[in-house]
Amino acid sequence: MTLERVQKGLAILVGMFVFYTAASGPFEGLIQRALFLALVAALGYALFPLGAGKPWRPVGLIVDLALTATTLAACGYVVWNYDQIMTTLPWATTLDKALTAGLVLAVLELGRRTVGLIFPLLVMIGVGYALFGNMLPGPLHHRGFDSAFVTETIFLGDLGIWGMLTGVAATVIAAFVLFGALLLHTGGGQAFMDLAMRLGGRQPGGAAKIATIASGLFGMISGSAVANVATTGNFTIPMMIRLGYPRPFAAAVEAVASTGGQIAPPIMGAAAFVMAEILGIPYMTIILGAIIPAVLFYLSVFMTVHFVAVRRNLAVVPEADLPAWKTIIAPRRTLPILAALTGLGIGIWLGRSISTAAFYGVVGLLIAFVATQFGQLSPRKMIGKIIDGLEDAGKGMVIIGVLLAGAQVLVSMINLTGIGVTLSSLIVTMAGDSVPFVALIVGGVCLIMGMGLPTTAAYVLVAAVLAPAMTAVGVDPLAAHLFVFYFATISVITPPVCVAVFVGAGIAKTNWLPAAGEAVRLGAVTYVVPFLFLLNPGMTLQGSWFDAVEAIAAGFALVIAIPALLAGVQLTRSRMLDVGILFAVIAIAIWPHPATPFIALAILAGVYVLGAAQRKELA
Repeated sequence: MTLERVQKGLAILVGMFVFYTAASGPFEGLIQRALFLALVAALGYALFPLGAGKPWRPVGLIVDLALTATTLAACGYVVWNYDQIMTTLPWATTLDKALTAGLVLAVLELGRRTVGLIFPLLVMIGVGYALFGNMLPGPLHHRGFDSAFVTETIFLGDLGIWGMLTGVAATVIAAFVLFGALLLHTGGGQAFMDLAMRLGGRQPGGAAKIATIASGLFGMISGSAVANVATTGNFTIPMMIRLGYPRPFAAAVEAVASTGGQIAPPIMGAAAFVMAEILGIPYMTIILGAIIPAVLFYLSVFMTVHFVAVRRNLAVVPEADLPAWKTIIAPRRTLPILAALTGLGIGIWLGRSISTAAFYGVVGLLIAFVATQFGQLSPRKMIGKIIDGLEDAGKGMVIIGVLLAGAQVLVSMINLTGIGVTLSSLIVTMAGDSVPFVALIVGGVCLIMGMGLPTTAAYVLVAAVLAPAMTAVGVDPLAAHLFVFYFATISVITPPVCVAVFVGAGIAKTNWLPAAGEAVRLGAVTYVVPFLFLLNPGMTLQGSWFDAVEAIAAGFALVIAIPALLAGVQLTRSRMLDVGILFAVIAIAIWPHPATPFIALAILAGVYVLGAAQRKELA
């Protein structure tokens, strides 16, 4: 049996496991999580073999088999002893310690292969701190925990590796990964791309706007900015370059748009589900709270692209290259998507669990897909597309499952040692209980801690350590978590470790540094919007309707002023006056007073009218 067949078989098995448990309901907590982790780890070692293509691959194969066997043994032990673990609070034995060490090592090694060394090192530091932190001086000192207690925390209960994050990965997130993969493989992917081309192609900077729309749509589903750049970027970046767009600009547009998909409802790179569990609030509250910031993000990218396109005279996409509306709105394209969203909506409306609602969406999608493709595709091809979707879903769950299991180990060690509270207290002390200063410190630390990490793992890390610092000075918990989530997310486009930009620059065959500069300019509003969470509760739809209107007005003023400033838009005959006006608008928009956002908009409207009159006179 070839490695490719093993990979395919395991991936389909993972997809079928998720489909079954979404349909029938998950197993008991630890059993569901242990089975899920066993499956995704086995698949992960098949997908990321050690020493592939190298002479020492036989040694790598032995290591892979040993780590896989260790993972299966540890997960099987938990499933077999579930009742004892949950009812008797067992003491850790030598076998328990060995299985814990082997499982954590296996998960971290797989994490190293999938996302690099940073994340496993953070988890190892967390475990090491729990074991040896009693030797440290000063505020980092704690009473110390022996290997038995750490084993009991990590392995023999639902606080460690079998905790909430692994549970969310094994149920809700897995169900939505399956939903997204099947949607894309049954025609949704092409439908998204065609719609993006039609909506943005004939506008100034059309190719960049296509990339923005398409990458946003794909990014909401894929759950990974870097993966999204690597997929949609292979189409959108060459198209922009072919039409004469600067290579750094093309790479930056794709990187920023893909990052925006992580902060856009309903999936938000899977972080919405984790956030709902951490805060203990309904999933829909997270979604509603994230709508206005996400809209502002994409409006800002569109405005920046538009201003840059007009100034640089960037080409539009030729009409001949665009799909016809008749093709885009054909029932075989639209009905599966509508049926999927309808099924999802019905599940939520009926009050079912989110994973069950995703199952309803999958069922609606499959029914509509078969109905619309009947006579167009043979049954074998239809089944093949569905199997491809299951396979892709299984592969997509590897990184999510492994990272959240590792993150759960780290979070359990943070909670055990109290280091999160200690660091939060230090930050509050440094900032003198000032919300703006706390926010600045937390935002900067989030950018650093999120570098090199996938969105969900980055959010989990900063939420455990830094969000408490913000709530300690009176920030609303939802606003605090969205704040740290945004800064952890945009770390993938922030130099020097801007992973999404690296990938985009590689596709564009350009230096990453100018591409990173363009990316910061395109995503500039995202560095400001999180502070509006703190200034105005309406930004997250908390408070009255007027609060929401005020937040929208402030955001809209920033969405116009910041891109205009960074793109060098000419408002008057004096560049210095233009800069002064735009800086004034930005300052007024963020000033904490109910009237200031509307004043900022009025200034922009007045300047636009005067500028239009001047241009008319010159003409």
